[in-house]
Amino acid sequence: MRDLLAQRLRGCRKENNLTQWEVAVYCDITERAYQNYELASREPKVEILMRIARFYKVSIDYLVGLTDDPTPYARRPGGGD
Repeated sequence: MRDLLAQRLRGCRKENNLTQWEVAVYCDITERAYQNYELASREPKVEILMRIARFYKVSIDYLVGLTDDPTPYARRPGGGD
């Protein structure tokens, strides 16, 4: 999963013409932490993965390889962000 996650993170970032720093700032993590996710040397905690998925407007399932459809799921009202 780690390698596919890294590939999908890199792909999403490049599709959106963003730097690792820009993604890190939005997700409230260090640039080095995000670099580690793209290098597959570390995996993000679920909370951070949720922020990244929301930022890229994709589902977590897509990022981790459970589906090839990046479409995010509909959010429940009062879903507790």
